[in-house]
Amino acid sequence: MSVFMLSFTRPLGSVSGILQVASLLGLALLLLKAAQLYLRRQWLLKAVQHFPYPPSHWLFGHIQEFQKEEELQCLRKWVEKFPRACPRWMWGTEVELIVYDPDYMKLILGRSDPKSHDSYRFLAPWIGYGLLLLNGQKWFQHRRMLTPAFHYDILKPYVGLMSDSVHLMLDKWEDLIKENSYVEIFEHVSLMTLDTIMKCAFSYHGRHQEDRISQAYIQTIQDLSNLFFSRVRNAFLQNDIIYRLTPEGRWNHRACQLAHQHSDRVIKMRKAQLQERELEKLRIKRHLDFLDILLFAKMEDGSSLSDKDLRAEVDTFMFEGHDTTASGISWILYALATHPEHQQRCRQEVQSLLGDGASITWDHLDQMPYTTMCIKEALRLYPPVPGIGRKLSKPITFPDGRSLPKGFLLTLSFYGLHHNPKVWPNPEVFDPLRFAPGSAQHSHAFLPFSGGSRGTGET
Repeated sequence: MSVFMLSFTRPLGSVSGILQVASLLGLALLLLKAAQLYLRRQWLLKAVQHFPYPPSHWLFGHIQEFQKEEELQCLRKWVEKFPRACPRWMWGTEVELIVYDPDYMKLILGRSDPKSHDSYRFLAPWIGYGLLLLNGQKWFQHRRMLTPAFHYDILKPYVGLMSDSVHLMLDKWEDLIKENSYVEIFEHVSLMTLDTIMKCAFSYHGRHQEDRISQAYIQTIQDLSNLFFSRVRNAFLQNDIIYRLTPEGRWNHRACQLAHQHSDRVIKMRKAQLQERELEKLRIKRHLDFLDILLFAKMEDGSSLSDKDLRAEVDTFMFEGHDTTASGISWILYALATHPEHQQRCRQEVQSLLGDGASITWDHLDQMPYTTMCIKEALRLYPPVPGIGRKLSKPITFPDGRSLPKGFLLTLSFYGLHHNPKVWPNPEVFDPLRFAPGSAQHSHAFLPFSGGSRGTGET
């Protein structure tokens, strides 16, 4: 009996020893991680010591500050109180410098710092690594390859296609206002801009403003955008594995699949259209459409774009080509609707130029000065690209002498820039005369679609 008990207790003793070692190892790793986080926080505190900011919680940062009131309203208060830039603590060991000064903007956009991977990586399952997310040499190769798609000689004929899409949308509105006194325009404008980009960039002609597939795609894009911003703001959803296990993560996965199906269908149909006879016609064309350039593209090593890279560029421009534009147009219409005196002047200017029933052409675009001023002022108040992120690839010293080390995160807030009272007096007032011909502005005071080497929409 005693021999049996002795043999039985040995395994228990060994198990107990293993558990003790595992506990000690776990405690040691926990202490090591705590030390790393402490040292990182001290490094960050030292980096931002010359940039004043509101009091923050040691763990939750400024999250509670932004939960008290609407985020943009809070940002406007910071812009007014803290000159040039202000640190925002996302949580205890994560901080970014929010920049809203034109001199700071000019310096940063003149560099070649990569996008901050931390938040932009959340877009990768959706749009892949196309021009929006690429950095370095591969971005340069893709940008150089696609530049011919935006040549003036290509863009000029698109004005007629855009006009057709707008007329179709307006016909729908005339029917709708017979039933209701108001119309929620954003979805309709999104369908119109999707119709336009499909015709102009993807040689895909159809009635996109009426078919259910396009409407489903627009809803999917809205879902993906909301899911992205929700995840960026939630500290507990940063880890990819944890996120995939949540209801939001599964929803995001399904929405990505739907968006990819839409892009795959466009690519497949265009490939089917490019039969030998049409291929020869395209080869002798002076300029190709966006998708045709992708299909014919040859990289520096002579290889074609991979299917993965091809879909990434299509997903990127399918989204950026219609969603950002739809947002800008919707806010322009809102600004004019809330300022009827300016709206009336724009209407008179367009009517005097086009007469009754004439369609707009490329040559008309520079003959509407007041309408252009109103468009710019609306984009100042409501920039379609409110901000972008950067991660410093080397230290930076700003014009006022303050500096930040390599690896620091920046957010260039174009919304904050456009609402900065030191840059734009009375920034909340809609005043198109700010953009009157001959008015003096800082070169980086107005950036509705970003700027610098990456340019429009950060592509």
